[in-house]
Amino acid sequence: MELSTRYEPQEAEAAIYAQWLENHAFKATPDSRTPYCITIPPPNVTGALHMGHALNHTVMDTLGRWKRMLGFNVLILPGTDHAGIATQAVVEKKIRAEQRQTRYDLGREAFIGKVWEWKEEYGNKIVSQMQRLGCGYDWDRLRFTMDESYVEAILTVFEQLYADGYIYIGERMVNWSPGFQSVISDIEIDNREEDGSLWHLRYPYTDGSGYIVVATSRPETLLGDTAVAVSPKDERYKAVLGKTITLPLVGREIPVLADDFVDAAFGTGAVKITPFHDPNDYEMGNRHGLERIEVIGPDAKMTANAGAYAGLDRFEARKRIVADLEELGLLEKIEPYRHTVPYCDRSGAVIEPRPSSQWFCKMGGTELVDKAIGAARDGSIRFLPERYRELYLRWMENIRDWPISRQLWWGHRLPVWRKTDSNPEEASSWVFARTQAEAEAKLGSTEILQSDDVLDTWFSSALWPFATLGWPQESSDLDYYYPTSLLSTAQEILYLWVARMIMTGERFIGKKPFDDVYIHATVLDEHGRRMSKSKGNGIDPVELIDLYGADALRFALAREAGQRQDIRFKPVKAGKQEQVEQARNFANKIWNASRFVMMNLEAPPAPTSGGAAFEPKPEALVDRWILSRLAATVELVNEGFATYNLDDATRALYEFFWSDFCDWYVEAAKPRLAAPPAPASGGASETKDVLWFTLERALRLLHPILPHLTETLWQALPGAKEAAGCDFLMQAAYPTELAHYRDEAAEAEWEAVQEITAAIRNLQAVNNLKKGGEAFVETAHPDVLAANRSIIEFLTRFTLVLGAGPSDGYLQPTRFGDVRLPRPEATPEELAAEKGRIEGELLKIEKDLEGLNKRLSDPSFAERAPEAVVTKTRTQQAELLDKQAKLTERLAQLGG
Repeated sequence: MELSTRYEPQEAEAAIYAQWLENHAFKATPDSRTPYCITIPPPNVTGALHMGHALNHTVMDTLGRWKRMLGFNVLILPGTDHAGIATQAVVEKKIRAEQRQTRYDLGREAFIGKVWEWKEEYGNKIVSQMQRLGCGYDWDRLRFTMDESYVEAILTVFEQLYADGYIYIGERMVNWSPGFQSVISDIEIDNREEDGSLWHLRYPYTDGSGYIVVATSRPETLLGDTAVAVSPKDERYKAVLGKTITLPLVGREIPVLADDFVDAAFGTGAVKITPFHDPNDYEMGNRHGLERIEVIGPDAKMTANAGAYAGLDRFEARKRIVADLEELGLLEKIEPYRHTVPYCDRSGAVIEPRPSSQWFCKMGGTELVDKAIGAARDGSIRFLPERYRELYLRWMENIRDWPISRQLWWGHRLPVWRKTDSNPEEASSWVFARTQAEAEAKLGSTEILQSDDVLDTWFSSALWPFATLGWPQESSDLDYYYPTSLLSTAQEILYLWVARMIMTGERFIGKKPFDDVYIHATVLDEHGRRMSKSKGNGIDPVELIDLYGADALRFALAREAGQRQDIRFKPVKAGKQEQVEQARNFANKIWNASRFVMMNLEAPPAPTSGGAAFEPKPEALVDRWILSRLAATVELVNEGFATYNLDDATRALYEFFWSDFCDWYVEAAKPRLAAPPAPASGGASETKDVLWFTLERALRLLHPILPHLTETLWQALPGAKEAAGCDFLMQAAYPTELAHYRDEAAEAEWEAVQEITAAIRNLQAVNNLKKGGEAFVETAHPDVLAANRSIIEFLTRFTLVLGAGPSDGYLQPTRFGDVRLPRPEATPEELAAEKGRIEGELLKIEKDLEGLNKRLSDPSFAERAPEAVVTKTRTQQAELLDKQAKLTERLAQLGG
């Protein structure tokens, strides 16, 4: 296969991915190998790929491909979540726009039918986007949280938890979304910092002795106040405890009481208590037996209890109430107040806290929670970074009961039923049943109804690791792949999803759901802000794939994907994105270097005797050096992947291929291929063998991150398939053990060649000298340089002369000797330029020496630092002093 002169990623990626799919390359079936399983965090069925998804799928697919090449039986199981609130929002918006109807106009059954129609038409958009990213998932196993078998798992879990007394109905304070007319979870709230106001209101004492001033950010809730509270330690208010207040605008008499919750330093130190409309007030109200008065309804309009303000929107009521208080002389002052306002992230409505009768699952103090705590505490589940283990444990140890019901239509309807004439608030009214017939039998009546509520989406997704593997049925997949190996996810769902999967896994399977929890970084914009549609600072990863290809995006993300917790990504400007463009340039470098190697290979290397895989036996220094660098890179990359430091692995790959292989080895190979030099530098045959071997192994190393590019090149590389014994690079063995090629002596010797070459190039460029002259090197390593003369001369286009050279020549000291280039007749301007260059170098040396001297003069450094570090620091100091002396001497020659 002949490679084109240009790499066209879109064309190549589509072709390679089609080959993988056609050959079922991602299919996983239990066998005798060690399993490695990831059940991906299921994205919302409404979703489109965003940068957080792109990062996480890059992490999961990279690790999966690496493990597959290491010989593991890899299953990465994909799927999507029905996403109750998000999907319902999309479809409601659609029918409003197209049919000018609401879901209530359609009715429940017809509306759910519309949602299924939408799901079938649009619901797998994100799946195709995952495939564009190159995800090697077993697509034959694609799951959906409303699949029939998945529903059976949910019913089984609900039935057992209900029978064991975990699930109950009760009243609690909840996050209420007026837009959806439903309770929502914390993860569905968008907390925004906003500039608002703090109103200081005068509440008159009933006995006419004056008034107490309370501070509030929600004056509209005044109408539901049932007390004023102060701190029991606040001396200012001790005399008024037990007094009553006549509530402005209402006339209701309410008490002044003491409660430890009150912060005497906030506002005036006196707070109004509205038990129905504030979570903290709700708790205080319970402690003091206060009445709860609803003045803001589920639709965010004022109720009949609001009197003259009934029917108004809550924010319109706020304006009128403030105006009326001011007119009555009861508004003392208004202060600017920056605070957090919770919004429903789907409807955009401000959340209204309110008590509500909901279905809950018991948490704190239960076996369900205790086992999940134990799995983290005893280390059987690893959290990476480690600090998330402590956050998880802290949350679990203070966990509250979980509200599992939602007032939506799309989702898993609660499998609980009651007689139509029973009290829905009474737990005894309800029974669990899978079907209406079962419910009728249990209730002894045909006049029954099912709860209108659906389960919290997190309830169904909590079963994901085992429900996707066949549970509750007997399953060879579950026996083989569970516990799964890795959960890679975002930090914001550590509690809402990760914790609940651990609970259900321990409770229903008796095992942890995964070995490792890797919390990946958050992709931020260039200013460190979270990306969001509302801020207009999001970046579409599909746009980046269109511009640069999937591999470039994967590489750009992977080089940032360590255990740091944020990644800053620059925006697309004028059709360019800096980080992904750099990765695309790297892909082009790999393509061009591979073309060079293939163009210079008449045939692949022959296998060694006995049919063993080919391995070169290098003699020349440059060959021993590149293979030593390859071996070192193998160690670094495997270590990076194993410790979830993909950034370290990616950096090692980049430095090896771009610098070691392309900039040095490929360039050094050119004269050896054209006209074999002296035997010590190796001949063309040895050079080709090492080129082939290094490229082939480098493609294997790069494959997990750059799968399409490397697969395309590897398939074109003569002899690669035969050497690996497979048709696809993704099936070839990953390099793990090349330690026999490690050669520190070769690396040290080649470093002399590199430094001398770099010095000659630098002197030529800085002084604008013509190439083709002589380069003098006074060195303690003449044998190494002489043996590699032809390479140095080819790379520099200067003739190498081992000797001191002209004392007035351009000088650059190195660790391996002094390099001098003869000085042509110099103009005053050229002499001044050289003088300036040397002065600049001396300033840098002086700064570097200052740092080294400070370290070496510190007694604690010599005492505490490893001996090798101290020795290295002293060596650096000696080398800099030597270089400083030589440059100072040259500066003196120039009259400096």
